[in-house]
Amino acid sequence: MSLKVGYARTSTLEQQAGLDAQIRDLTASGSEKIFIEQVSAVSKRPQLEAALDFIREGDTLIVTKLDRLARSTQHLLEIADRVKAKRADLSILNLGADTSTATGKLIFTIIGAVGAFERELMLERQREGVAKAKAEGRYRGRKPTARAHPWGLVCRAR
Repeated sequence: MSLKVGYARTSTLEQQAGLDAQIRDLTASGSEKIFIEQVSAVSKRPQLEAALDFIREGDTLIVTKLDRLARSTQHLLEIADRVKAKRADLSILNLGADTSTATGKLIFTIIGAVGAFERELMLERQREGVAKAKAEGRYRGRKPTARAHPWGLVCRAR
């Protein structure tokens, strides 16, 4: 028996109306179990982990909006991979994206391609900035962190 499993999240406790709206939409979509938390996307999210652990083959993890699930494209793809590894599906209501359909799979493939492209552009700009700083004599590299630590001398290889 497959389940529709919802995940609702707000960043703060003050966002109760937003949380209530997510729960309403997840319930209307047929979610039979809903994992709820009020925590920043950059914090540990035990309820997201619990939802990802809970889903089984044939289940669908449902969220109302992409930003309620993932903090970056890379994070979204990691979550999507975990869902796929369990042979479950992922549905994002406001995008109409559902990995159980060909269109949903296409949307996630495009998101992944855009994320990889974005990452390559960032690295390219970083390399250009380092090269310019070196040419101007302003680049010294990253400060060694082990030596800056109070017990860094103990950690260094002899």
